Amino acid sequence: MAGKKRITKELRDLMNGNDLNRNHFCIEMVNDSTEHIIAKILGPPDTPYQNGVFSIDITIPDKYPFEPPVCKFITKVWHPNISSATGAICLDILKGRWAASMTLESLIRSLQSFLESPVPNDPQDAVVGNQYRASRQLYDKTAKYWTYWYSMCDDNRKNVDRNEFKDFEEKIDKFVKKTKAPTETALTSLSCSH
Repeated sequence: MAGKKRITKELRDLMNGNDLNRNHFCIEMVNDSTEHIIAKILGPPDTPYQNGVFSIDITIPDKYPFEPPVCKFITKVWHPNISSATGAICLDILKGRWAASMTLESLIRSLQSFLESPVPNDPQDAVVGNQYRASRQLYDKTAKYWTYWYSMCDDNRKNVDRNEFKDFEEKIDKFVKKTKAPTETALTSLSCSH
């Protein structure tokens, strides 16, 4: 019962200041449930994720706060510690380093700062981790294109210099014409082949 009270208070506090632009994150409750929320975080500035809005599915377990919430990215993201296919997250506080003193807000803020601090030597996604270690420049460019493609609204896309992605888009177009695959399939295949 104490856990339920705490969740209710945390959610109420989060909803009181629920402004994506001001806080760089916001939440929505799924079906008015106190056990399931969607968090949205802004990509940190000066990273390949800048200007992206990333949605994260958060399920709060019955044993919260003694067990961590179960989290996964809904928005596709190119990051060594996030599966590019499933959104699964490899982060220590979601496993053995969770502490009952942590809150949903601290978790959401940790996930946001996690975007700018990859740990490529302990990847969730080996392909992305390998790319990060082999060519940081290519990793940054791929992550930036994925941010552009999957997580930016039209207003933010207008401010992006598309010339930066010209070679990506040419390769995607060739792949689509040759294989008749959807653009998303081409993007994933080409990203994984670098």
